[in-house]
Amino acid sequence: MDAHDGIHACRIFPMNFFFLSSHAHYALDPLATRVSGGAELQVAMLAKELARRGHEVVIAGGDTGQQDGMLFDGVVTRNAGRFHTGGLAETIMALPKVMGLLAEYRPGFVCVLGWTAWLYILCLLRPVFGYRLVFICGLDPEIDGSFGKTHGWKGRLFERGVALSDIRFAMSEYQRGLFRKAGLSCGMYRNLILPRAKPRTAPKDIDLLWVGRCQHIKRPHLFLDLVERLPEARCEMICPREDEELWNSVAGRAQTLPNLNFRERVPYSEIQERYDRARFLASTSEAEGFPNVMIQAAQGGAGILSLELDPDGLIETFGAGFSAAGDYELLLAKTRVLLEEREVSQRMGEGAQRMVREWLDNVQNTEAFLEGLK
Repeated sequence: MDAHDGIHACRIFPMNFFFLSSHAHYALDPLATRVSGGAELQVAMLAKELARRGHEVVIAGGDTGQQDGMLFDGVVTRNAGRFHTGGLAETIMALPKVMGLLAEYRPGFVCVLGWTAWLYILCLLRPVFGYRLVFICGLDPEIDGSFGKTHGWKGRLFERGVALSDIRFAMSEYQRGLFRKAGLSCGMYRNLILPRAKPRTAPKDIDLLWVGRCQHIKRPHLFLDLVERLPEARCEMICPREDEELWNSVAGRAQTLPNLNFRERVPYSEIQERYDRARFLASTSEAEGFPNVMIQAAQGGAGILSLELDPDGLIETFGAGFSAAGDYELLLAKTRVLLEEREVSQRMGEGAQRMVREWLDNVQNTEAFLEGLK
């Protein structure tokens, strides 16, 4: 059977997928007011694409009071208890619920995107339920050998889970190299795109936009530094609460900046308009895979100004923005110039849109995922 026949076989014989993902159900529910992160959004979109192809798909989410057993676009969402909190007691209490769902659905594939110590627990449960365990890398540090050192025993369990997974996927060529360096095989998972609900018509009235969960790895205070040093720029920050202490410091400082509009959250149904209105997306993260915020900003015709990241060199290749390779003063200087050069910023936005059109395709990338399962 050649590769083409393999993909055809995946269409003929439906498979059973079980995703363990804390909050991906929010990205499926059009009425949800709570939001989640990029990893959960990718899980939701992949689940919908698989269901569209006739596969059975279940998302087991963390218990946040949602209704159990809802169906969205062919994807069943189940309440798997408070496994997502990271607490030992709650993990133990959630284990019977997770095992009960595995026994009920008997999936062929159990999939996890991004780091969690549950990856190792799922390795231990594998002989009982007979599934194949799939890990999709979310962040570069998850596979560079540092996670166990920076995240203690949970990080070490997770790293063991990565090594023991049946199938692994990288999100970039750089990650593929990290897997290879660790002696681990992997396929490639290219990010899926959240389809636009309507054409872009909003005016470009936000100069700098920052979007991300409040985590130290995303370095939100560095964006506030930019806002403070560029008082003429119209800025917006969307920063859902996660690390409570960090969020309080960010929110408190944001209130002192008159040129910044600070929002704790924006529902999925409304977020694309914020990207559409931005001239530039500012990224201050020190590590990512391929950030969803960059993809959605590019869909909205926003150039990308990145302090650290240029996944696989795509920002430079497509002229989609600028990466300062970690040099904050360079980023500040370049941003100051670009805010004045309207034609250049417009060309960067067009390059970002071209990057999405030419590099990302939901049908092609879902088929590649299915092929990688073999």
